[in-house]
Amino acid sequence: MSTTLVGPGTGPPPRWRLAVFDMDGTLVDSFPWFIRVLNDVADRYGFRRVAPEDVPLLRRAHAHEILGRLAVPAWRLPAIVRHLRALKTAQLADIPLFPGVDAMLAGLAGRGVTLAVVSSDSDANVRRSLGAANLAHIAHLACGAGLFGKPHKLRAVLRRAGVAPAAAIAIGDELRDLDAARGVGMAFGAVAWGYTDITALAARAPDLVFHRMDDIVPALTPV
Repeated sequence: MSTTLVGPGTGPPPRWRLAVFDMDGTLVDSFPWFIRVLNDVADRYGFRRVAPEDVPLLRRAHAHEILGRLAVPAWRLPAIVRHLRALKTAQLADIPLFPGVDAMLAGLAGRGVTLAVVSSDSDANVRRSLGAANLAHIAHLACGAGLFGKPHKLRAVLRRAGVAPAAAIAIGDELRDLDAARGVGMAFGAVAWGYTDITALAARAPDLVFHRMDDIVPALTPV
């Protein structure tokens, strides 16, 4: 079975009442686009360009470490994030959802799991990427999080949903997603198809590791 329990405890996972998804690298296949535009952004804002051979190392690093390695000026970070969002808005038609997202969201909603999205992207981009059919399954959106601002958004979603952190799981693809979930007392499920190399995520002992999109529904709603 491709879903791996790597956190503490034994037996099947609990049936979580709330599943909170990241977008980029989790539901949206945006990493190829990000790599295509990154060096143009680097030239514009004065940080180091990324060579193809640098990518595997960066995919094993935390976002804090990546910013340091690329010598990104901290004072320019808000402008860089705004610029990337604007670029993405203009090119969103070329950035697809991962295969299987539609069926996965419908499957979880059909089994009674409340769904939410917490993203650093804009509300408008998230809505366009998901589309009306998928949005119908999403009870809560919390978009526009700062690069390290997801804990605040996760707490807001928990309050709005009326769900205790212990009954909720965040699903994402980056070490900062894992840190955000643990910071608010939520379980974390790591996906193997996103920005961060799955070996780096697994080394931090997430509660679940998903190697395929099809694994998420049975893992979160075991029979």
